[in-house]
Amino acid sequence: MSAELDRSDHDSHGQGREHVRFRPMSLPDVPAVANVERAAYLFPWSDGVFRDCVRVGYVCRVVEARGEVAGYGIMSFGAGEAHILNICIRSDLRGQGIGRRLMNYLLDQATEAYMQDVFLEVRPSNMVAMSLYESLGFTRVGMRKAYYQAMGGREDALVYKLPLGMINARKQRTP
Repeated sequence: MSAELDRSDHDSHGQGREHVRFRPMSLPDVPAVANVERAAYLFPWSDGVFRDCVRVGYVCRVVEARGEVAGYGIMSFGAGEAHILNICIRSDLRGQGIGRRLMNYLLDQATEAYMQDVFLEVRPSNMVAMSLYESLGFTRVGMRKAYYQAMGGREDALVYKLPLGMINARKQRTP
């Protein structure tokens, strides 16, 4: 499998950043990916869910930093829409722009596949993620009641959308 190097290796101040690599997730990656998931969430996906995502051919990417699994992103395509199902960066590497770089990478993948829109859900309590998504151009388009399992019950999900249609229309006209 090929590895895809994130070439954004300098921040806006010209300082070197952590070199990360995005590569396809394979079944042997699942235990390490699931460990990142379990460390981040009270109600994590099971190893089986990750295996199923790989098996059915979703866009499953591992983020490597310093030769270790630093995070992952999972996205599905269907009917002209991309759906970012799960994205997570290891807690000790957050705040370094890796999540933003992974999101941009996934958006590029959706654009290259000529998806028209990208959707995702986020917990209203996850202000950091909401801020990231909004800074990337996502807008809130709805809510799913009692979507997430939570301590003492359920938590709603905010639904966000990013239209890619304009980007794809320009891409199709470019020789």
